[in-house]
Amino acid sequence: MAVFQKTIRIPTRGHTHVIDISAEVERAVAESGIRAGIVNVSGLGSTLGVTTIEYEPGAVQDLREALDRIAPVHDNYAHNARWGDHNGYAHLRSALMGASKTFPVKDGRLHTGTWQQVILCDFDDRPRQREVTVTVIGE
Repeated sequence: MAVFQKTIRIPTRGHTHVIDISAEVERAVAESGIRAGIVNVSGLGSTLGVTTIEYEPGAVQDLREALDRIAPVHDNYAHNARWGDHNGYAHLRSALMGASKTFPVKDGRLHTGTWQQVILCDFDDRPRQREVTVTVIGE
């Protein structure tokens, strides 16, 4: 059993910026030398999400619009009232989406579907320098 870990830093624009990070995850899996196992992709922070989608403009727009319906930017959030900031929606979106996902590694590659890309979503209300930890475990 082997474990490989890599940190990826990604500049984001905030405001539900959706970024395809599949290539970075693929590179980490290749660097690990692990042929069979799992890869965990975990974003650090409470205002981001990690998931999969068919990364094309229509699906990305649909995701943004769905999140706007579920956790609108300009709603009345207790977090905003307590801390005097305006990103309660970002924390809620992160909690609902989750900040990490785990995928299989097969034949030394990230094993996802043809139209399935790994994405990072930055929900915060400002640009950030995001950190994602990629952990590959296996043989």
